[in-house]
Amino acid sequence: MTSLSLPDALPAPRRRSPDSVPSLRWGVLGTGWIASRFVASLQASTTQRVVAVGSRTQESADAFAARHGIEKALRPMEQLVGDPDVDVVYVATPHHLHRSGALAAIAAGKHVVVEKPIGLNSAEAQEISAAARAAGVFCMEAMWTLFLPRFDVVRQVLESGLLGQVHTVLADHGAHFDPPHRILDPAMAGGTLLDLGTYVTTLATWALGPATRVQASGSMTSSGVNGQAAMVLTHAGDATSVLHSTLLARTPTAATIAGTAATLTLPSPFFMPGDVVVTSADGSHSVTWTDPEPIGHEALYHSAVEAARCIGDGLPESPLHGAASVRANMSALDEVTRQLGITYSPDRENTP
Repeated sequence: MTSLSLPDALPAPRRRSPDSVPSLRWGVLGTGWIASRFVASLQASTTQRVVAVGSRTQESADAFAARHGIEKALRPMEQLVGDPDVDVVYVATPHHLHRSGALAAIAAGKHVVVEKPIGLNSAEAQEISAAARAAGVFCMEAMWTLFLPRFDVVRQVLESGLLGQVHTVLADHGAHFDPPHRILDPAMAGGTLLDLGTYVTTLATWALGPATRVQASGSMTSSGVNGQAAMVLTHAGDATSVLHSTLLARTPTAATIAGTAATLTLPSPFFMPGDVVVTSADGSHSVTWTDPEPIGHEALYHSAVEAARCIGDGLPESPLHGAASVRANMSALDEVTRQLGITYSPDRENTP
């Protein structure tokens, strides 16, 4: 394919207007950084209603509710998931508590959206998915990247065959953290893989399919968590992804999907709202889709809109990121943790 084969413009994202989906009543389990940004995004950009928040302490729940204008501040967890005014529970606890929060919500008959990663491994992901299906409720991992308009542009480019045969994904995600951040705490299943690495492995398995072989190397921090991981994944047709994550330094955090006819580039940070650039294989021509969305985590609301759409349509999971997609990612991470000798032994006693 020559540069003349590139279109004049990339496809516009297919998206539902936030006010075109059912307005659900959300209960938020957890009061940390991501919970605060998720609630602010919903309140600023959707008709979704956050009606309750739950935390491990009443003080934390009260403060979060006051800050965001939420009517109910509840503890323990059973009060939130059992509240009849809650339609769907957003599990935003530290990720070593995702399983317990998700299963409690499902057992209470609530739809559930669980922050990434949905569990610590593929077995937990499968357990949560199976429980939701048995209960007849919706379940989704809130891998917000895949619900962004930016990634629907990427999705359409891949579906169209514009890149030709895709052989390669390159992705990196690195940031610096200082104590006492939870990512440095082994009791909270800290380390780079479940927080940062899951973005790069999700991209790779989403674009190329499940990994058929994994090779990994990495290093640990003095606190006893994985500090850095380099991964090479082989996929169907001998396609390859070369991936890196670190909590030791800030890195480019860009991504590339390369095919025989053209190369798609996601400028940094690749997992947030941003542009999409497609360049012909000979490098002579490129076309760019420019993202008009708010920057950063202001766009978290797209996850909630997708969940509301699916719940309104009676779907058990999102077709954009269902249980098989989650399982492909978690299985790759499982093999990385095995090769690196990482064992998650979190403190599960201090549950929400």
